[in-house]
Amino acid sequence: MSRTIFYSISFAVFAASSLLTLTSTTLPRWITYTQETSSGLLTKTYGLHYSCLTTTSPPTTTCHPFPTIQDCTETPHFCTLWHSTKYLLNISLSLSLLTCLLFIFLIANKEYRRTGWKYLVLLLTTGVACQLLAMSIVSYVYENDERFFVGWRLDVCWVLCVVSWGVGGVVTGIVGLVGWVLPEEGREGGYERLQ
Repeated sequence: MSRTIFYSISFAVFAASSLLTLTSTTLPRWITYTQETSSGLLTKTYGLHYSCLTTTSPPTTTCHPFPTIQDCTETPHFCTLWHSTKYLLNISLSLSLLTCLLFIFLIANKEYRRTGWKYLVLLLTTGVACQLLAMSIVSYVYENDERFFVGWRLDVCWVLCVVSWGVGGVVTGIVGLVGWVLPEEGREGGYERLQ
């Protein structure tokens, strides 16, 4: 398989995992609590930017910015960790954009592929580390903050983040392995000089 095809496939897989990161950043479904009440099902969800309350009777959903100033006043430690998670995922998304541009350069130009894979591995590693750290912070808050009692659970955005950094880690390992192990293009079976 030529390196162009390899980088094209890696780019497609990485772009899909970046979309998972973008989705997990925007949806308000990191931590969820569901309770059955006499008037129907009540669901409270926390996202990185919003908190939503959904009721089934009558069916309504109301969202407001989260964490609020009151949350930050009452529990500054929680607020700091939650904002740190947002910043880390925003950094990861910015690095994903740079990584996508570098993938395009590597696919388009053989000269870039000879040394560019090292920079690609660096960008991929940094983005995956930011996602892993963000996911770990949310897990820590979920386990240790008093607002999350029995009945709360990590929701779909946390899972999307885990899948995204997992796929990113695999792509990073494969790109690094291919760049380090395979011979450079143009030197593996080209023409030999006549004597």
